[in-house]
Amino acid sequence: MANAFSDLIVYLVEPSAVQGKVITALLGHLQVTHVHHYKSAAEVFASMREGLPSVVISALYLPDMSGTDLVQAMRKDPEFEDVPFILVSSETRPQVLDPVRQSGVCGILPKPFTDLQLRKALRTTLDFLDDGGTIEGAEVDLETLRVLIVDDSPSARKFIRRVLENLGVRSFLEAGNGVEAVETLAGAMVDLVVTDYNMPEMDGKALVNFIRQKSWQSSVPVLMVTSESDQGRLAAVEEAGVSGICDKPFEPSVVKALLQKILRPD
Repeated sequence: MANAFSDLIVYLVEPSAVQGKVITALLGHLQVTHVHHYKSAAEVFASMREGLPSVVISALYLPDMSGTDLVQAMRKDPEFEDVPFILVSSETRPQVLDPVRQSGVCGILPKPFTDLQLRKALRTTLDFLDDGGTIEGAEVDLETLRVLIVDDSPSARKFIRRVLENLGVRSFLEAGNGVEAVETLAGAMVDLVVTDYNMPEMDGKALVNFIRQKSWQSSVPVLMVTSESDQGRLAAVEEAGVSGICDKPFEPSVVKALLQKILRPD
């Protein structure tokens, strides 16, 4: 199990030889030396069948499919579904990037990106791979903590669940949207709700409003995980009473800090 950048095995999917060298050099600055460069999705799939990497880093535009198609294909294949994924793209349009975020990824890096941005994405990857994490000072048994994960993307739910499992959480309930979450909360007590913002039927803001105003579990902590960038909407969510907001891609360090706050009250 990788526990340092130097332990990571990176499969880099980048059709440009020049860009491949640039990204490999940037990885080298962070002591990531096990980098294998592929120019297409077909090449990286063939290599993964021989041996899995620690993480796949891919450009958005490939000769045989997009980076979005690549990560979605990985998530549908039992052999590759748990491999961490980082996208590198100059795209900023939400409609292009949101499907990648919904697939459960460790980072979306702009092109060009900085050492700091790369370091953050790799740290998230290590956190995702680390199954020996703990919550310092926790006053409850994490194995008894019941967490409801609400997201319309099964891949995103799985990613969040993996991060929480790495911290020692073992009891989960899942819902595909706010309506399902309301039904679940009516009959089952939970200790934490982790919810997406944009969902069909009932979105995350409406769910938070319901929990705080109508649920018998009105004080349950709620973590909002979202790709939403509209500050007005996010401000409204904060006013509704979330315990914390973090971006998609989901950062393990953020949820760890929240759990420390919840489980080690002042």
